Amino acid sequence: MIASAQTLEKLSFGRVQEALAKRTQTSFGTVAASRLQPGMGPQEVEASLERIQEILTGGDLSLGGVEEITPLLERLRAGELAQGTELLEIAYTLDTAAQVKRGILASERPELSKLAQQMSSFDGVLRTVREQLAPDGSVRDDATPKLREIRRRLNPLRGRIRERMQALLERYSEFIQDPIVTLRRDRFVIPVKASSQSRVPGIALDTSDSGATVFVEPQSVVPLNNELALLEFEERDEVRRILIALGQRLSTAPGIDETLELLGHLDLAQAAAALARDWGLARPQFTAEKRVRLQGAFHPLVEGCVPNDISLDGEKRLLIITGPNAGGKTVLLKTLGLAALMGSAGLFVAASAKSAPLLPRFSQLLVDIGDEQSIEASLSTYAGHLVNLKRIAEESTGDVLVLIDELGSGTDPDEGAALSQAILEQVLRSGALGLVTTHLAPLKVFASEVAGVENAAMKFDVDQLKPTYRLEVGQPGRSYALAIARRMGLGEELLGRASELLGPESERLESLLEQLEKGRDELREELGQAQADRERALEEARLLREQIDRLRESEAQLLAQAAERADEMLQDTLEQATRLRRRATSDPEARSSALEELQQLRRGARKQAQAARPARPTAQLKPGATVHVESYQAQGPILEMRGDQVLVQLGLLKVEVPRRDVRLVKGENEADRKGRTLEPIGSSGFDDELNLRGARVEEGLESLRDFIYEAHALKVERVRILHGKGTGALRDAVRNYLRDERLVERYEDAVPYEGGHGVTVAYLRL
Repeated sequence: MIASAQTLEKLSFGRVQEALAKRTQTSFGTVAASRLQPGMGPQEVEASLERIQEILTGGDLSLGGVEEITPLLERLRAGELAQGTELLEIAYTLDTAAQVKRGILASERPELSKLAQQMSSFDGVLRTVREQLAPDGSVRDDATPKLREIRRRLNPLRGRIRERMQALLERYSEFIQDPIVTLRRDRFVIPVKASSQSRVPGIALDTSDSGATVFVEPQSVVPLNNELALLEFEERDEVRRILIALGQRLSTAPGIDETLELLGHLDLAQAAAALARDWGLARPQFTAEKRVRLQGAFHPLVEGCVPNDISLDGEKRLLIITGPNAGGKTVLLKTLGLAALMGSAGLFVAASAKSAPLLPRFSQLLVDIGDEQSIEASLSTYAGHLVNLKRIAEESTGDVLVLIDELGSGTDPDEGAALSQAILEQVLRSGALGLVTTHLAPLKVFASEVAGVENAAMKFDVDQLKPTYRLEVGQPGRSYALAIARRMGLGEELLGRASELLGPESERLESLLEQLEKGRDELREELGQAQADRERALEEARLLREQIDRLRESEAQLLAQAAERADEMLQDTLEQATRLRRRATSDPEARSSALEELQQLRRGARKQAQAARPARPTAQLKPGATVHVESYQAQGPILEMRGDQVLVQLGLLKVEVPRRDVRLVKGENEADRKGRTLEPIGSSGFDDELNLRGARVEEGLESLRDFIYEAHALKVERVRILHGKGTGALRDAVRNYLRDERLVERYEDAVPYEGGHGVTVAYLRL
């Protein structure tokens, strides 16, 4: 993404760099943070995002022990001498890099490992440093054979000199100022009283500040001091040569600069992960589509920023945002702009992680935000804006993000609106995406009439005289100038005059916007209530399904118990029948009575079995059979079998339901259609519909009487009697009974679509 330095400044990208720099652990990471820029290639961006993710999920990186050694390396490469402690700083940094490399490779983090694998190994030079330098930075005695030989000779020589000097102190004790051996000009001397200098043969090398003491190199020690000076010179020369050679080897070690740069990249990745954790950032996803989706987007540098959803796509390319000043319009523009910059720089963006932020790969970011007045260039504020708008109009393409703040401000409203609309039309034709803020009413109309543009507004609480900072998409915003003035107590006379000057068109527009806002708020409340009702209905349906499941389970248990009772009864009957057969065989006189008892037993057993066992349909599910549909609590004939699904006619409605959701109505087969009544169903145990079709008049009236009495006892107000049309005999008998029955208030034909003359609806006295 191309973004000018001015754009980066307007969108506060430098403050993001500063926040990253504060979270780095090394100077190399700080440099990497300062150099970070948007516009990475797609692969580089994805690699950066993945490294951040690996640190967030796999643990932080520790880069302690990495020192700022770049200036020291430059000195060494220039041939300067470095102290042993300085060389150790370089060695420790390279050793830390090796430890970091090993740790990353062992952690199985692919993208971080790709960086670590590029880091060089410095085992050889680090071994040399350990061999030649002590932990305090001094050169070891055995650093080289020559140094080892020099220091082997130095220590005994210093011992002989001290012995000789100690003997001279004793010999000339009366002329000695202090009985000590000291050094002057790197040579061993003894302190002699100035008044006795001539009594001690030797060379005077120095005097005390008071002049009372003369430091004399005894004549007998001069050859030894000369030998010591020569050896010390050779030692210094060898140490210097060792340090220079070691410095050159360290500073020119293959891959050292690349390794230090990679350490900076690793440090930047861990700083970016810390920033994502501290600011609550989310990993963006990039799409080839022309689409922006940021849910819960916020400006990370604005404390307490209210999150908003920002959405742009091929159909909604430009969002025209209106509303009162200080309502959050500019912050919203900067929120999107900074998100685009951070994503293009391989950073997480300020949006909710619940829905992955979605961004296209913008090639350029064009902005016009803030006061562009320039004294040096002799440009007014409006002229400064025009410079930016000219560039936006000329450079906008389909993969460009456009951000324009206060479009059309700073000039005549009519002319500003006309020019602004022309610029927006040009941006639309280019296919660019963008956000535009304005106060101009004609642009609100433009947004409502032109495809690809949509109105939006920053909400304002008139009652509290406070902005909500909430973005509302779909309708333009109001300025609230008169409303705020009224709330602030401005006189009605002044407000009335202001309305007159505003003009009827503007007044109607404000009134219309107010009505739209109220209507939208009401719809939002209704939607919320509807959603709440839906959730309650779903919960009730769930509870009902659980109840049905429990009832079915209970039904299965009852069926099992009934079957068990029927089997017991059958067994008892068989035993009685066996006894009767034996009596009829053994006693001829009792044969007739035994046979009669046996027949009675069979009839009784049959009735008991029918009473003990629940009624089961004798016919299979097939077209024409009447079934009860549990989910609709209604019944009707089967129209068609469709595998595991059944097509059922419920009144005028045809429904397709699972086989498990239907059951045959008792007696709904041709064999036992006659003389039966519909079994009570439903949660109350009573069905308000009696099916008498096919029954004889006497049986039908008997069933009807029981049905009416049961309905009245249960306080059922309305019932249906299905008698069919046929010859009319059953219908007439039913209605004659209903007319004379004191429990019935009135009766009538059902409506045509519910059966018409074939169904009688009766209303009971309760």
